Amino acid sequence: MMPPSPAAPPVVLSAPSGAGKTSIARALVAREQDFAFSVSATTRPLRGEEVNGVDYWFLSREEFLEMIRRGEFVEWAEVHGELYGTPLSSLAEASEGGRHVILDIDVQGARQIREAVPEALLLFILPPSVPTLLSRLAGRGTEGDAAIRRRLETALEELEAADVFDHHIVNEDLERAIREVRDLVRKGETVSRNDGVPEEVLRLRAGIESVLGRDTTSDSQ
Repeated sequence: MMPPSPAAPPVVLSAPSGAGKTSIARALVAREQDFAFSVSATTRPLRGEEVNGVDYWFLSREEFLEMIRRGEFVEWAEVHGELYGTPLSSLAEASEGGRHVILDIDVQGARQIREAVPEALLLFILPPSVPTLLSRLAGRGTEGDAAIRRRLETALEELEAADVFDHHIVNEDLERAIREVRDLVRKGETVSRNDGVPEEVLRLRAGIESVLGRDTTSDSQ
């Protein structure tokens, strides 16, 4: 099922875990009246003070699969063993009044959005460095070393897809990153202008491979 055509193209924020895309999305929606958050659905359990219907729609795996069968997602993917997706109803509700709809989704979902809504603006959020990324992941206090390593493996795969996105934003200073996203969206530039993989992405990939103990020299030959 195709999603409704919104008055303002949706804005996709994707990033490796710990890069801060959710913080950026939440800040824009809280501060700016022309931004709205599309609430995703997931099968993962609640964390901390999360609220059902605000942070995510928390569903059982059976409920999620039934929504897939009924064609009720504009995109969905399985990440770290859990299902995530954007319900058509959430996208339509958030876009009412011509607001800019923020989708906080993974790279797989971003690709699906690009296919379903070609005019969507795809923004990739990057951490400033691998040590900062590790610090943010460890600071959550909800995952052990094995889970963090899994997220780093996924981050490598996500960074490989960086050239799919229209813009890359380094989240070294949260307030600056919020302003950059806001300004890009309000310019209304939805045609991809990406000229390739930026140096920041290449450095992050090399740093993560080093942490994971991979031999990067053999990969480059």
